[in-house]
Formats: sequence, C-alpha cells, structure tokens
Amino acid sequence: MRALVLTGPGKAEVQEVEAPLAAPGEVVVDVERAGVCGTDVELFTGEMSYLRTGRSWYPLRPGHEWTGVVSAVGEGVDGGWLGRRVTGDTMLGCGHCDRCRAGHHHVCADMVEIGISRGRPGALAERLALPATALHALPDTMDATLGALVEPGANALRAFRAAGLRPGERLLVLGTGAIGLLVALFARAEGVEAHLMGLHTPDVARTLGLTGVWTRETLPELPWHAVVDASNAPQLPALALDLVEPARRVVYIGLAGTPSTLDTRDLLLRDVTAVGILGGSAGLAGAIAAYADASLDARPLVGATVGLDATADVLAGHRPDDAGPGPKIHIDPRL
Repeated sequence: MRALVLTGPGKAEVQEVEAPLAAPGEVVVDVERAGVCGTDVELFTGEMSYLRTGRSWYPLRPGHEWTGVVSAVGEGVDGGWLGRRVTGDTMLGCGHCDRCRAGHHHVCADMVEIGISRGRPGALAERLALPATALHALPDTMDATLGALVEPGANALRAFRAAGLRPGERLLVLGTGAIGLLVALFARAEGVEAHLMGLHTPDVARTLGLTGVWTRETLPELPWHAVVDASNAPQLPALALDLVEPARRVVYIGLAGTPSTLDTRDLLLRDVTAVGILGGSAGLAGAIAAYADASLDARPLVGATVGLDATADVLAGHRPDDAGPGPKIHIDPRL
C-alpha cells in the first residue's frame, strides 16, 4: 500500500510499504481522510521535541487525525466493527498500570501515539492498524470531513470544559488556529461569549460566525472569566495569567517551541487555577456527539482536500492554490 514516510528533517516521500494485518485485538481501517496537524509539521521539520528525547525517530509515518472504514478485524474483535466508519484515540496506554486503570492512559509512562511516537504508523496512508479498544464509531450521517475533525475537536472540547465556564460568561482564546477556533465554537454552542485574539483576523472566523476576534492592539478591556492559550507563542502563557479574572482559570493547550515563563506569585496572589491539556482522549465521545447533533459545524475549518502525493508540499507550508480560508488541510489517500 501507499503511505507517507518522513525519512529525515525536511524529507518526506510516498512509499510502497507492507499493508498492515489485523493482529489479535486489532482492526485494519481503510483511511478515507486524514488531517495535517502542527505536530505533523514539527515532525517533518525536525523541530518536534520527541525527536531529541528519543521518543520519536526517522523513518516515521505520521497522521493522527483521521477517519475511515473498518475492513478487517483480528482475533478476539467483534465482527460488528466490519464496515463501520470510525475514528480512534491517538494515545495508546499499556492498559494495566495505575494511570491507565484510573482512566489516564494518555499519560501512561509507556504510552504510544499513533503517527507520532515509538514507531506506531499513522494515518497518512491507505490503511491503518490500531487496537479495537481505541475505536470510536461514527454515526452514518457523519461525513469523512467531520470524522477527521473529531481528534482536534476533542482536544478543543477538553480545553473548553477545563475553563469551568457557565452560560453567559466570557471566554478569551489566545490563538486563531484550528484548535483556538474550535474552542470558541464549543464555547458558543454552550452559551458562552467567545472571543479570540491572534496576530490577525482570519477570514474563516467570519465564515464561522465568530465576531469577537481581536489583535493584541485592539483587544478590549473586558473581564475575562477564563482564558485558553491555544497558541505557540512563548510570551502568551504569561499574558493569559495577566488577563484572566482573579479566582478563575487559565487553560494551556498550546505548545511553544521554546520555554515559556510564568510568575507563580501572580498565580498565587490572584488565586488563579492553571490547567494543562494533553490530548483529546477524554473528549472524543463529546466531539462526536456535538458534530452529530449539529451543535456546531467544523467543516469550514478545512481549506482544501488533496491526495497523498501532495502531502509533502503541505507539510513544507505550501497551501493548494484553490484552498479556501480554513486553516486545516485534509488528505484523501484514495486520490
């Protein structure tokens, strides 16, 4: 089968690789759609910290935002999965340690990330193998575009929930990329007044009906009942703490390429709670439900869908000429 392979920093090519088989407890999925994420870009450029710590290495087959149809099941797997459109958890824990048993498999010491770490092949390929326990079934009414937006939506939903807001309260999201926009959409769907701050006002925000979009210079002086940092700027974690109302919450889901600093005296003296969000595991079911009942439509976030052969150019920062305003590029391995 065909799969995208990262062979070194800045090097990617589509190769013929051995097709996966359904091992005991696993399934094989025919991939219909896979999203390109900032993590994939960092793995391509070589900037991803995992490459320095030895958690990831080349050659590497990326892709962790995906949807597809189950085409084979291994021994011990319910045959009812065959033919189902699914997505899946990126993070695979060992299943038996204290963290996994407590429902925290995403921080298991032996956790493997599909398409990211410890050699587990990803979904930028024609087929993908993964444990059946990681599967999430999608309703028949959900198309492949939404299906491949479940994973980023799950991350955004976890970040929004961690903000602890009630309807009518006000949220500020730092960062206007896909995750930041999704956080704002989930907030709006729950009756929260959502604002975003970025370097500019993206056209897709208007398409999504998000009107409270500001730059640092135009940001109004309002009481922010929670702030979510969904950026990659090292100075914004401290700004989030400065902006949030005392005794409320800041949520950190963005990762800067260099260390960020916070003055914990400010955190303490303002009685602010800081929450870190790693991965969307606990938000997958909620994101699927929100997409299925039309609480929000995330499809405008997808600017273009291209074939596997165009993926290396996308990772290198080239947008298709006919791409719309959405920041996300999807890959259809069948094209």
